[in-house]
Order: sequence, then C-alpha cells, then structure tokens
Amino acid sequence: MNWWDAPVIRLWSIGDLPVARDGIGLSFFIRRDHKDIAAAVWRALQTYIRAIPPGSLGWYGTDDGDILELDEKGWKVARQQMLERPWGYSGNADLSESPGGGEISSGYIFEYQGQPLNTPFGKAPVSAVSFTFPTDYLQGKGAAYLRTLALELARELPFNFGYASFAIISSHGMSSAARWPIVEALLARYPGLDLHRGTGFSSSLGTRALSPAWLTFLGQPLLGQLGGLDALRNALPFPEVSVLPMDGDRVLVTLDDGPDPIDTQTKPIPPQYRALARLMEPFLFQYEGEELLPFQQDTNRWIRRFL
Repeated sequence: MNWWDAPVIRLWSIGDLPVARDGIGLSFFIRRDHKDIAAAVWRALQTYIRAIPPGSLGWYGTDDGDILELDEKGWKVARQQMLERPWGYSGNADLSESPGGGEISSGYIFEYQGQPLNTPFGKAPVSAVSFTFPTDYLQGKGAAYLRTLALELARELPFNFGYASFAIISSHGMSSAARWPIVEALLARYPGLDLHRGTGFSSSLGTRALSPAWLTFLGQPLLGQLGGLDALRNALPFPEVSVLPMDGDRVLVTLDDGPDPIDTQTKPIPPQYRALARLMEPFLFQYEGEELLPFQQDTNRWIRRFL
C-alpha cells in the first residue's frame, strides 16, 4: 500500500472553519523581472487549469483584500493582475476553489508573486509561482502522472529552484500554522512533510535553494554551483533516484517513486535525501543578522533538517 492511501493528516478545523489539510505543494522561484516571465506564468496557469477538475478555481483575491467570484469578469481582472500592469510594478494572483478559509477543503490553490528586480522591498527578491493539489488528486492520478504534470509546468518557467513535496496546506500561512502544537509535532516526526509556503521567500531567496524534496528542480546558477549533472549523479548513486536534464541548462532530480512524509518512528531518513542535502548545503537559504528572530531561526533549522 502506498502511504497516500492512508495519509498522515486529512482536514483540520477550528470550529467550523477549515484551517489546514494534506496535499502536494509545488513551488518555483525565478530570479527574473516580472515583465520577462508573466506570459510564461500565464501559460503555466492554463496548463494547471486543464489538469485539475473543472471549477476547481472559482475565486480570486483583489488588490484591496477582497475575495470575489472568478467569473468571466474575474478572469479579466486576474489576467490584468498578472499581465497588464505597468512594467516596473509587481504582478500577482491568488486563485482558489472557495472564498475565505474554505479553499483549504479543496486543496487547489494557485499563487503568483511577480517582482521587478529593482524593487526596494527585500534583499534578494524573486518571482514565485505555486500550485497545490489535494492528496485525493494523487490517489486518483498516481505519483507518475503528478511528476509528469510538474515537469510540464516547469518547462514553461525559467526557474532557479523549485520543489514538490507532500505538504500541510494552510491559508493561515507558515508563520502562524508552524506554531500550532499539532503541526510542530508532525514536522518533528515527518521531515518529508513540508509546511507549504506558497510564494513565501519571494522577497529574499535570490538564487539560493530550499530543502531537497521528492521533486527538486535546479536551474542556474545553482546547477553550476553544485558541479552540474555529473556531480549530481555521482552524489546520488541510489536506485530510487533519477536525474533528468531539461532544456535551458536545468535538471529535475526525483528522489523516490512518490512523495513520502518519511515517518522517522518507523524508518530512518532515506540516504538520498541526506546526500542531496549535503551537496546543496553551501547554497541553502538562511536568515542572518537582524532577520534572525525566533521564527526565522526555526526556519533555518527546518531547511537543514536532512543534514
């Protein structure tokens, strides 16, 4: 039996409000100006829409904080938010199945935060794109299908870094959800369980990497800094691992047959995760100096959990 036939978590609620659920999070980080990638991100969104059930994205977030129905008028606004802003401004989109906190019950969420590289906000801004899928989607389609879809989405995007992982998906954000005792306990036990950040790190990631994951996408300059394809293959001589070259001097590293939360009460961390983490260690993101508040310190440790 695959682990996703009996997943670690299902749906959590506070009162009648759904606040978190299990799923797959897929994120890409792109050190390019928003105006140079907006059309590619739009194409990737169309690929995502075709791959998920009809009507899975029904609401969108406006610039003033409202959440409105994604009808014909709403799609025009979403397109304008992503493609038609005056260049020099950021582009963004936040699309989900249900308004308010209800989107967590579906697990289908698209987020985009496009940055102009000359933005005064953040030390090393990147544009970030995020897609989520409920575990039910993985159960129905299978891990091989989801990997193929992730690869199709990645081909549209000139990423520096990206990853897909089994995840906790929460509209309350990483900073608040990470403080829930049940989340802290799950993350401590399951290092393969990501707390999905959506477009988080878009103000500071630059060309650095986050943790290795089931699917780890490496572009430039990261791939060159790691030593290229030969160095990856030499560091990962495991039968479960595949290293797939992509056009644009990029690569997809697949660490296992499917996303695995890695229950450390029943097995050790697989050696391929540790091996890729050691290779990536000099290039992992880290909060430093005045940024190093308690939550940021926890994030630094979490990113290095496979070391």
